[in-house]
Amino acid sequence: MDTFKNNPKSKEPEVLSEAPELILINDTNGSVFQKSCLNKGKIHLIFCLEGHSKFGFGPVYTRELKSGKVFMIYNPDEDLNTELSLSADAKMVWLKVSLIHLHQLFVPELQEAPLFKPENAKRKFYEEKEINPSLYIVLNQLFDVNLGQNSQRLYFQAKAIEILSLFFSEQKPDTENCPFLNDEHVVRKLRNAKDILINNYVNPPTIVELSKQIGLNEFQLKAGFKEIYGNTPYQYLLDHKLEIARQLIISGKYQVNEVAFKIGYNNISHFIEAFKKKYGVTPKKMMD
Repeated sequence: MDTFKNNPKSKEPEVLSEAPELILINDTNGSVFQKSCLNKGKIHLIFCLEGHSKFGFGPVYTRELKSGKVFMIYNPDEDLNTELSLSADAKMVWLKVSLIHLHQLFVPELQEAPLFKPENAKRKFYEEKEINPSLYIVLNQLFDVNLGQNSQRLYFQAKAIEILSLFFSEQKPDTENCPFLNDEHVVRKLRNAKDILINNYVNPPTIVELSKQIGLNEFQLKAGFKEIYGNTPYQYLLDHKLEIARQLIISGKYQVNEVAFKIGYNNISHFIEAFKKKYGVTPKKMMD
């Protein structure tokens, strides 16, 4: 049944144009310097999850975006060319959306963001603020997805909408499953836990030791870590170690036993088993 035709007060919904665009920046393997453009008429939300970046506008003006911060930039008059310098450990999400499209996504009477005010539509707008814990979790999830091309495109579109809703919402979402993640200090401690594991991947601390180091109990560490990074601390660490092993293997510079030792395996059979489970082939097969 065509419900639109049977209800004279209803009309076909407008088709949304210019869907939000997501750009992920991660694992630069050294400082990166590149030119970019902040398109006019679009809102740019630039989130820095790790590391830092510096934006250069013209010959003298620069702004640094540090870890845990987000820039919101809007210019209705002209494209802004910027020179972007990224640290080696930079992990960023750049979301672009036109103001018109953003208006279409929100119910007019609920528009609370400053950009929604008519007098601001033709003004330049700039804001820097902290990434709230709930949004930080969603942004990190973008880096863990492993889907087919079409499914991943749909996933990113859905995540873009979720990011926009969390960014512009004045109410915190329901985080009943992991309530302590409302506390940004807890999220910082969990990020510190991840850094400790990565920096000590050959000889990592135990869960008990890690909990003491970051100042959280074991339950908060395990539940919070999985909520943010999608895995338990040690599964996350294992994936990190095996990715290092994969890169060492494809470099062709090391034997299998050398790679296993470098990432902290004393038993080569256990290493081969874990590697094959993750990548579907043995380390030796990948060398061929």
